[in-house]
Amino acid sequence: MKNFIFDFDGTLVDSMPVFGQAVKDIMDESDVAYGTDLIKTVTPLGYNGCAEHLISLGLEGPCDRVVALMNAKMQTAYETTIPEKPTVRETLLELKRRGHCLNVLTASPHSIFEPCLKRLGILDLFDNLWSCDDFGTTKADPEIYRMAARRLSTDVGEIVFVDDNLGACTTARSAGVAVMAVYDESSKEYESEMRAVCDGYIYSFGELL
Repeated sequence: MKNFIFDFDGTLVDSMPVFGQAVKDIMDESDVAYGTDLIKTVTPLGYNGCAEHLISLGLEGPCDRVVALMNAKMQTAYETTIPEKPTVRETLLELKRRGHCLNVLTASPHSIFEPCLKRLGILDLFDNLWSCDDFGTTKADPEIYRMAARRLSTDVGEIVFVDDNLGACTTARSAGVAVMAVYDESSKEYESEMRAVCDGYIYSFGELL
């Protein structure tokens, strides 16, 4: 049996274009400047971490206000339109049939990702559903992967972490976790770096089998 931990945004579901546009819209509507690496930076931080970063760039706070803006822009899309990525359902079903432990660790809050997974009919395939908020830190912190391992009563070396973000993959690998990087349009420019850091790189979920 393997212990898989899956990212949500950009890995299980094709949400990164919506998330990225929401963050940029919030900044543009407030006329706050940002760099070209904004989305890469905030993706692994969770909504609270993302809000803190946007505030550090000049967006009006407090953090609760910014999180509320993000939730308002994202909620409808998650509940109604954001699709799963190709072959995700079939692959998860087969991994479950083979007896593997399937888990989610995402920067998104439960109120965002659970309704989406339920709508897609794959919520019940997971043994654990974790938001970064449950650990009080982000996927940019190596300790979050050690805490997840403890919750699974296993060693970090027995975990396969699946994510599309270079920063999260790099941090997880530094914590001793086996990392499988997933192609996503939003991170395709970092493919060579991800291949160098990770244990594998896949274009389709079926390659996990």
